Amino acid sequence: IAVLATVGRVSPRVFKRPRLGIVATGDELVEPEVRPGPCQIRTSNSYQIWAQAVRAGAAATYYGIARDTEVEIDAAMKRAMSANDVIVMSGGVSMGDYDLVPEVMQANGFKILFDSVAVKPGKPTTFAVSPTHWCFGLPGNPVSTFIQFEILIKPFLYRLMGHDYQPAYQVVPLAEAIRPRKCDRETWIPVRTDGRGARACEFHGSAHVNALSEATGFVVMPAGLAELKEGEIVHVRSI
Repeated sequence: IAVLATVGRVSPRVFKRPRLGIVATGDELVEPEVRPGPCQIRTSNSYQIWAQAVRAGAAATYYGIARDTEVEIDAAMKRAMSANDVIVMSGGVSMGDYDLVPEVMQANGFKILFDSVAVKPGKPTTFAVSPTHWCFGLPGNPVSTFIQFEILIKPFLYRLMGHDYQPAYQVVPLAEAIRPRKCDRETWIPVRTDGRGARACEFHGSAHVNALSEATGFVVMPAGLAELKEGEIVHVRSI
């Protein structure tokens, strides 16, 4: 603002912050302050999405947990739609009996543009549009949710604000080889960098949220690539 004032730009063109509404879905979820009972877990995705959205510059609001019924998911989606431009639904987008989010999207006037991505983790990620809103359906596992937000939602939010997002990369050697168990999809590997290069974090799959707290970035392995060798130069996408 001070720089604009010194050059006399009193009416700069600006973009408004996109408003983003977050809804968690799942009978198994409880809020962090609640002690989980049998077959329950604390919701973490919603707060993670909120933090990522705020960091990207959006005005984010969390609308709580919707149980796995069409009535509850529909009511939560309508509340989020009433005050936001972008809706993010966490969970309920796979192919199970209780994965009802795509149906509710369509019932609320959304057209689904895609319902899967060739990326691991995060395959069942869904994106839908209506005349007035955009809606992302993210998987229920936290690492999938984090990565798909970085790949899809963050650049989308930046574009709504008139900016082309360009992630930061470190170009470093691998301190040890990386060999994913499968290479049928593009695979995002959480890594930690230090003075010797990049090393894969301990990572047991898309539910292993603690891997994110250890990671400083991700190495992206193209589909079909079975190994990155020790000493190979890699581009680490910073978190």
